[in-house]
Amino acid sequence: MRIAIADLSSDDLKSVHEEITEIVGQDNVLTQVCDVSDVTAMENFRDNICKKFGTPSILFNNAVTRVGRGMWADIEDWKRAVDVNLWGVINGVRCFVPAMIEKGSPSRVINAGSKQGITNPPGHPVYNLCKAAVRNLTEGLAYDLRSTPNCQTTAHLLIPGWTTTGKQQHKQGAWMPDQVIDEMLSRVGSGDFYIVCPDGEVSREMDAKRILWSAQDVTENRPALSRWHPDWSEKFRKFELK
Repeated sequence: MRIAIADLSSDDLKSVHEEITEIVGQDNVLTQVCDVSDVTAMENFRDNICKKFGTPSILFNNAVTRVGRGMWADIEDWKRAVDVNLWGVINGVRCFVPAMIEKGSPSRVINAGSKQGITNPPGHPVYNLCKAAVRNLTEGLAYDLRSTPNCQTTAHLLIPGWTTTGKQQHKQGAWMPDQVIDEMLSRVGSGDFYIVCPDGEVSREMDAKRILWSAQDVTENRPALSRWHPDWSEKFRKFELK
């Protein structure tokens, strides 16, 4: 593969460049300092990729920040979270996908969502709202692509479980990144849109029940986030254990 990676300036970007170069060779790697929330920077990244490698066949929008934790966190952190977690994905889609469609060969767009964008657990509302918006965006993109005549580009939503990322200390029960990627590759290969990953603590069956319960808050007119409501939490626990 020929691989291009954008990230903020850091020693990590340099080290991953060296790591990938050892596998695929210097001529097949492009790393670029780029803030994904800046559309001009993303357009420059796209132009450099197309000049070096041609139009990409795989786009993986994965950049994220977790600043802005809490409903009343600093508003500038909230703005930064939306800029990166949502606009970063929008910029990736709008900068790259039109050329991928025009290329006319099989290609894939994979956006990194989160279970938090579906079940909306309390604690980090701005992260949740961004991931919920990424889900909606990717669903709309999938529809648009399949409605485009002769389009061979497809969209997929990666929904990881508990995963050890970056330099975090690994904890029992979490998946490692390579497990998530193995799951992703298998499911994209099968044509799946929703790629919900289990982990060492939450099974596929538990995920399905949690997602279903969350949707039924609307259809059953329950209180918002009833899974965590004192009058409903025990009912949820029994539902989950059925």
